[in-house]
Amino acid sequence: MKSAVKLYKEPRPKACDLIAAWPGIGNVALIVAKYLKDKLNAEEIGEIEPFDFFDPIGIMVKSNIIEAPQFPESKFYYWHNPDSDRDLIFFISDEQPSFKGYELANCVLEVSRKLKLKRVYTCAAAIARIHHTEKPKVWGAATNQKLIEVLRGYDVILRGDIQIAGLNGLFLGVAKEKNFEGVCLLGEVPSYTTRIPNPKAALAVLDILTKILGININLAELSKVAKESDEEMKKLAAEAMGEFIDRYTKSVWPPEEDEEEEDEEEME
Repeated sequence: MKSAVKLYKEPRPKACDLIAAWPGIGNVALIVAKYLKDKLNAEEIGEIEPFDFFDPIGIMVKSNIIEAPQFPESKFYYWHNPDSDRDLIFFISDEQPSFKGYELANCVLEVSRKLKLKRVYTCAAAIARIHHTEKPKVWGAATNQKLIEVLRGYDVILRGDIQIAGLNGLFLGVAKEKNFEGVCLLGEVPSYTTRIPNPKAALAVLDILTKILGININLAELSKVAKESDEEMKKLAAEAMGEFIDRYTKSVWPPEEDEEEEDEEEME
């Protein structure tokens, strides 16, 4: 498994925190990690080669010419924090593997251990009964009670017993096995918008995450994207309401006798 890791550079931080992200509902994790990585100008330092974890299921054809199989990318990025003794490592993957997710998580953590990892952060979506015009709240979970108390100071909702699906959740469990601290922040996503990216939920998560990390970045661009996404969510809300009406309502007026007779004649 070690051969799957390719590090171009090996920074030597005193300590670091890791933000790991895979695609998921609303792409909350990816939006958060990529936005923060870009704003901090984090440097690409390595990758995990995909061949042990992914099998292409098809190919692209452009202008009738078949292209070579494409594999998802899984890359490491590094940012030196000038205002803290804890630097940041990002691990961002284009896709969740259909198998060997546990092994991939271990692989990422072994690389991070060499960089003196202290704490792991992941993000995810919390499917909630909210309207897309509402400001989403942020749920939280952590690997120990000390971190739960930290989350209480940031207006994070602690829901008790929940399940965090996919690698954005599994990764924290593997981190706990390896005796690393871990936190997951989950942005609320309306149940009818799970099929599209949700920058509004990501913005809510990123606002809290940056405060926990003590990092100041400009969130204006993401805020603008979040507002623009309201129109698409409005369309999905209308579709969801239409489906609800079709499924759960029926006419309260019996058909007119003349209409019934006409229908019978047409059938004959």
